[in-house]
Amino acid sequence: MERDSAGAGGGEYVACAAYPLLQKQSHLKERHNIEMRILVTGVAGFIGMHVAMRLLADGHEVIGLDNINDYYDVRLKQARLAHIGSPNQFHFHKLDLADRDGINTLFAETRPEIVINLAAQAGVRYSLENPHSYIDSNLVGFTNILEACRHFEVGHLVYASSSSVYGLNKEMPFHEGQNTDHPLALYGATKKANELLAHSYSHLFNLPTTGLRFFTVYGPWGRPDMALFKFAEAILAGQAIDVYNHGQMTRDFTYIDDIVEGVVRLAIKPAQADADFDAENPDAGRSTAPWRIFNIGNGQPTPLMDYITALEYALGARLKRIFWKCSRAMLWRRHQIRSAWMIGSGLSQTPLSVLVWQNLLNGILLEYHREQA
Repeated sequence: MERDSAGAGGGEYVACAAYPLLQKQSHLKERHNIEMRILVTGVAGFIGMHVAMRLLADGHEVIGLDNINDYYDVRLKQARLAHIGSPNQFHFHKLDLADRDGINTLFAETRPEIVINLAAQAGVRYSLENPHSYIDSNLVGFTNILEACRHFEVGHLVYASSSSVYGLNKEMPFHEGQNTDHPLALYGATKKANELLAHSYSHLFNLPTTGLRFFTVYGPWGRPDMALFKFAEAILAGQAIDVYNHGQMTRDFTYIDDIVEGVVRLAIKPAQADADFDAENPDAGRSTAPWRIFNIGNGQPTPLMDYITALEYALGARLKRIFWKCSRAMLWRRHQIRSAWMIGSGLSQTPLSVLVWQNLLNGILLEYHREQA
């Protein structure tokens, strides 16, 4: 063991050269094209289902975890699980992240090499109604995952953060190096807390962790509380929809296939410490610990009214609009980000934008025609 004085604030921390996680990290680098055992939490969710199916198609063994809560219709979650099917390499466990004993038992029995934590209590507005659900899942549950990864020698923890952490930031475009200390809602605050908790575990235990800030994901099998489905339902039912700030808003919409591509590629590339990290001028997305933050998005902000127009074109009907001034609690923030970066196989940094095959309109049309097939 060797003592290092490069810790934050000039304090000392102990770095163990023989620590199993460092061996596991090296092991993962050697096996990035070979089947691995990967735990996906939130597997019955929108992103979780697509990630699990991609991993299975790539030949990996997937351990799926979900508590199947009733935040929205559980039949959709059950249908997603049915869509995954029952391949030999897929093993589903109904379990809540807040169940510490259950999580530890699962890790002890399955010994995942990589953990992709997508389970969380989602939704910004719902946090005003049920804040304790966010604490239980996003803080208590996430801590249980961190502890299990630490004790069971997981080689890499990838977890879902959110663009909501940018909060009051007005500097455009958003980038990982920005300060994110002013989230606007409890949901964003819990995701910011996830990033901080992960950093402490990366620093203390050399646990490689990577946080992914997703930007408005859409596509087939999406959550019914998202704008795409609310707008589509209103169009088909001939109902009006509230449009805030008179529609003068933009957002970075990201198609699900591009999110999955980023998650999978980053999962097999464990985060590494930044040897050039400057503690006097710190980059908020990097560290001396094996910890990284990435924006995962389209990089092409879309005006809300263009989004509505594209959906109207796909469905062949017009959305009735009721325009409102922007409520602070219901603010649809302006989103714009730099080209999202990811670690590509064999490359140091590759723009995620090169992987974007469908623009917003094509994504909606593809989803619509799949439903009609």
